[in-house]
Amino acid sequence: MKRSALSIVMVAALVLIGSCPAQSQTEISIIAPGSAKAALDALIPGFESKTGYKIKSSGGNGIETKRRVVQGEAFDVPILQSPLEDVIASGNVVVGTQTVLATMPVFVAVRKGAAKPDISTAEAVKRMFLAARAVSYPGAALGAGVGISIDESLKKLGIFEQVQAKSKQTRTGGAAMALAASGEVEVALTFLNEISDTGVEVVGPLPLEVSTPTALVGFVSTHAKDPAASKAFLEYVSSPYRAAIYTAHGYKPGH
Repeated sequence: MKRSALSIVMVAALVLIGSCPAQSQTEISIIAPGSAKAALDALIPGFESKTGYKIKSSGGNGIETKRRVVQGEAFDVPILQSPLEDVIASGNVVVGTQTVLATMPVFVAVRKGAAKPDISTAEAVKRMFLAARAVSYPGAALGAGVGISIDESLKKLGIFEQVQAKSKQTRTGGAAMALAASGEVEVALTFLNEISDTGVEVVGPLPLEVSTPTALVGFVSTHAKDPAASKAFLEYVSSPYRAAIYTAHGYKPGH
C-alpha cells in the first residue's frame, strides 16, 4: 500500500514537471562587445519576463568577442561589431540569420570649455586632425573594435601616418575621454555610449563621407542548443518597439 502511494506521488511529480513550459528550463547564452552592454542590459529583463527564457551573457572588447566566436567558442547568440567577413567564414554562425540591431557612429569630443572644431565635411575633419597637438581613441591593436573604424577613416583621409605619430591609443573609450578631459590631448574619439566623462563635451559624429557607422549584428550560432529560442531573442532585441532603448544609449536603431 505504501509502495503504491509512493508510486502515485512520483507519477504526479513527473506530470507536473512535464507540464512546465519548455522555455522556462532553457538558458540562452549570448556574447556581445562592451559597447552593446548598456542597451542589452535594458532589453534582457523584458525578454526574460515575456518568454521565460533566461539569458547568460558574456562580453569583452569588440575584437576579443569576435575572436572567441571565430575560434569556435560555443554561444547561442553572438552579437558582434562589423566588419564580419571572418565571422561568417568561420562557419560558427548560421548564414542568413544576421540581424542588424543598431549602428554606432564615431563621435568626436573635446575638453569641456574648449573650442569645438568644425567636423561638417571631410576636409574639415582632416584639418581638425592635422591641427590637433595630440589625439586619443581606443586602439584596434589593443582590442577595441571602434579603433578599426577610426583607422579606416584616417586612411581614407590620407593622414593615417601623421595622426598615428601623435595619437595616444587606449583600451577603452572612457580612457580616451579621460585624456581629453585632462588636457593631455585636444581631440578624442569613440562611440557615443562610451562618452560619459563630465570633463569633455561632445562635438558630434564624424560625417558619413569619412566614417561608416559600425553595425551591431546578431546571429544564430551553429552551436545553438535551441535555434528557435535564439531566433526569438534576436527578433525581440531587433524589434522596432525597442528602438527607443537603443536611441537612449547612443545607438541608431536598425540599419
